[in-house]
Amino acid sequence: MKYVKWIFVVLLISSLTSFVAKDKSTGGLSVGDVAPDFKIESTSKGNTFELADMKGKYVLLSFWASYDAQSRMQNVSLNNALRSTLRPVKMVSVSFDEYASIFKETIRNDQIVSPTCFVETKGESSVLFKKYCLNRGFANYLLDDNGVIIAKNISATELSAYLN
Repeated sequence: MKYVKWIFVVLLISSLTSFVAKDKSTGGLSVGDVAPDFKIESTSKGNTFELADMKGKYVLLSFWASYDAQSRMQNVSLNNALRSTLRPVKMVSVSFDEYASIFKETIRNDQIVSPTCFVETKGESSVLFKKYCLNRGFANYLLDDNGVIIAKNISATELSAYLN
């Protein structure tokens, strides 16, 4: 009878821990993959941006949304880190906010002055969101001059150390 009690305790503990959130992996692409090309329109100037045009340059892709605090803070800190680096890296920041007005207000509040900051108003149902497999969480990617991912989910500190 005392073993039966322990079996119930073990089963209870194991069933409770199955609901604890595990570390969520982010983005489906890995270091060494070639970043998929995409085209996106700017909200302010009506210009279009195409990743293929960045060949020959180092690029930091940052995918985020104003409703996701962690990705938003990461975007701001990466933007600030690139301002102080000596190496020329172009930051391409893409927000998945469904309203351009929210995106514009967030950019203003976060003081992001990047001319390559875009919003994908189709949000999580957009082709770009699916192409980068962001259904597992927002991510950022550092691309070399050939468009190959050389770092993923890099922090501002890691970026500064990597580039300097």
